[in-house]
Amino acid sequence: MREVRFVAFICGLCPRKCGAERGELAGEGFCGEGLTARVARAAPHMWEEPPISGERGSGAVFFSGCNLRCVFCQNAVISTGQVGKPVSPERLREIYQELIGQGVHNINLVTGTHFLPAVLASLREPLPVPVVWNSSAYESVEAVRSLRGKVQIYLPDMKYMDAALAEKYSTAPDYPGTAKRAILEMYRQVGPYRLGEDGLLKSGVVIRHLVLPNAPGNTRAVIDWVAETFGPGEILFSLMSQYTPMGRAGEFPEIDRRLTREEYDAAVAYMEQSGIEDGFYQELSSAREEYTPDFDLTGV
Repeated sequence: MREVRFVAFICGLCPRKCGAERGELAGEGFCGEGLTARVARAAPHMWEEPPISGERGSGAVFFSGCNLRCVFCQNAVISTGQVGKPVSPERLREIYQELIGQGVHNINLVTGTHFLPAVLASLREPLPVPVVWNSSAYESVEAVRSLRGKVQIYLPDMKYMDAALAEKYSTAPDYPGTAKRAILEMYRQVGPYRLGEDGLLKSGVVIRHLVLPNAPGNTRAVIDWVAETFGPGEILFSLMSQYTPMGRAGEFPEIDRRLTREEYDAAVAYMEQSGIEDGFYQELSSAREEYTPDFDLTGV
């Protein structure tokens, strides 16, 4: 791969359009990152949805920094901390190849929006396995469009349909509308999900929703939007029970605990009644430490 060089730019990559100067050193914008991508871990990951992880794992590349910074972030050590090693687009490409050599089913790019130029450079040539774009869905339509043809599987969150909660917990009152537009563009690109004969996802969109404590209306609104927007066979929906109070959750008493059985059972029942036929839900016991790997620069 030919060496790629970047020049400093005024950033408008994400919906915040904060206008920070992205240079070689860490920036002053919301994500706090510079030009060079930083990666905290690159290794086979067994804890995605079954048709993504399969038997040999998803090749997860965890980028440092984030443009959302949820107060309950399970990856706070890398999203708001300084954990991560600078890597060039050439090294990123090598990391993908090393993971493929370990037998992973796909390359899973976790929270890469703020490093989009480096990611695009690393994906100039097609890979022999699908590329997964694993994101918060807090992305501009323009950013998602730039991934067309390079990403086969989109794995976005739909965190909030309640703007007040989005502002309180993620400083992003525009999250609901922004995420809707981003997800619709993702679906426009890849179309209805496609499973191979091996049961693995080859292309498509998997929408995730993490159920929060004391927010049943938000979960119902997310389910309603998915059910009203997509029909059977179009997308997969993943209802997640793994909420664990981490990061700054202790500052918000209403979310400073795990889900109750009653809360999650109600969410599952609502999803089952909604008409959503394709997808997954976790057992309540799924809130386990394995979902948060060690960000120890493995594979970087």
